[in-house]
Amino acid sequence: MKNPSDVALSKMLGIQFPMIVAPMFLVSNKEMIIAAVKSGATGAIPALNYRTTDELRKAIKEIKSAVKGPFGINLIVNKSNFLYKEQLEICCEEQVDFILTSLGSPEETIKMSHAVGVKVFCDVTDVKYAKKVEALGADALIAVNKEAGGHAGNISYKELIPILKKECTIPVISAGGVGNGHEAYKMIAHGADGLSMGSIFIASDEAGVSEEYKQACVDYGKNDIVLTTKLSGTPCTVINTPYVQRVGTNQNWLERLLNKNKKLKKWFKAFTFMRGMKSLQKAAFSSTYKTVWCAGPSIESVKAIEPISVIIERIKKEYHESANS
Repeated sequence: MKNPSDVALSKMLGIQFPMIVAPMFLVSNKEMIIAAVKSGATGAIPALNYRTTDELRKAIKEIKSAVKGPFGINLIVNKSNFLYKEQLEICCEEQVDFILTSLGSPEETIKMSHAVGVKVFCDVTDVKYAKKVEALGADALIAVNKEAGGHAGNISYKELIPILKKECTIPVISAGGVGNGHEAYKMIAHGADGLSMGSIFIASDEAGVSEEYKQACVDYGKNDIVLTTKLSGTPCTVINTPYVQRVGTNQNWLERLLNKNKKLKKWFKAFTFMRGMKSLQKAAFSSTYKTVWCAGPSIESVKAIEPISVIIERIKKEYHESANS
């Protein structure tokens, strides 16, 4: 049995259980992070969940005053995030414990963060990019597999984790395919150095999204998750509600044409991203089923809306049950 506190992520951050409550656009908030830290895990919030950089700084300060454990901020590090540089400066000034980078080169983030002792974990979906970010000085890899929610990878964890462990020397934190403690143990036994788990925490008391969104995560399961390109231009996992079935999951001919035009591609991607984010924002806080809700296959394990402390304690219990069986 591998004791949770001996797993690499636990040692890196000084936590009891090697799990990050994953950063989820519009869902993650400071209440969720505080609850995760109090439960012996950690968590991260997308910087873009705050409309202004002042709100981001305020949230970081409030979390630090509420708990002493580690937490992180997720940064989109490509040109679609117009606030990236300001967000990075705030994370460094406030010295969050770690930054998770997505959708771009983490080179600048790593340089600035390491200068003030902030760790950087980078989203990767293949070994080629993983080796690049390791060479840039990343502290860990977030291995996003095809079982993940949101912008999933293309490779199963069964293939992705072993090749990353073989080709890279930094810790590999697996994202996707884990919804309970039994699956958590299986993933660690498979070689993962930690876990990033998101979708199962949408249906938590602390999440600030609508009760309808939370209940959808209870009512639907892994077979109800489909990929759509309508939100950001990049395939994203959503719950296949009757509304999603009606509007479809593929971009129309004009959207596809603009997405391929060399001169317009960058601007259309940014437009698609912003339009998709507004659609998600409306959905997350709306009280109607005429919406698009992001979630991953791990909602299969969600049976009720519960406090995060209860969810994490159950995950720990199930982990130990599998370890001792």
